[in-house]
Amino acid sequence: MGRMAQIAPWIRGKLDRVGIALSALCLLHCVLGIVLVAGMGLGATFFLDPVIHKFGLLLATIVAGVAIGMGAIRHRRAGPFVIAMMGLSFMGGALAVGHGAEEAIFTMIGVGLVAAGHFLNLRHA
Repeated sequence: MGRMAQIAPWIRGKLDRVGIALSALCLLHCVLGIVLVAGMGLGATFFLDPVIHKFGLLLATIVAGVAIGMGAIRHRRAGPFVIAMMGLSFMGGALAVGHGAEEAIFTMIGVGLVAAGHFLNLRHA
């Protein structure tokens, strides 16, 4: 048990950093998608592919669930967990509205909230 207690914070910290990086990549994907598809008519098949968004939400859910869940158990603070889960809800809602401005806005709000949850989780470490 003592060894796992030492390893768990290290894993959680790494996962929080991965979660922040994934959020940044998702935000970059959204912005580039808007610029390239709307502004130049390029890359619509890649940037608007629903599989990318579903995979991103799955990956974000796994990383946030493990990292922020471990942090919530260890630090007994609900704030990072609630903020990240709100973000995941926005990201899930973005899949429901279809492609367009609404999807981009929901996704950007969602990834911002998930990143904020990871950041707060790191601060409580």
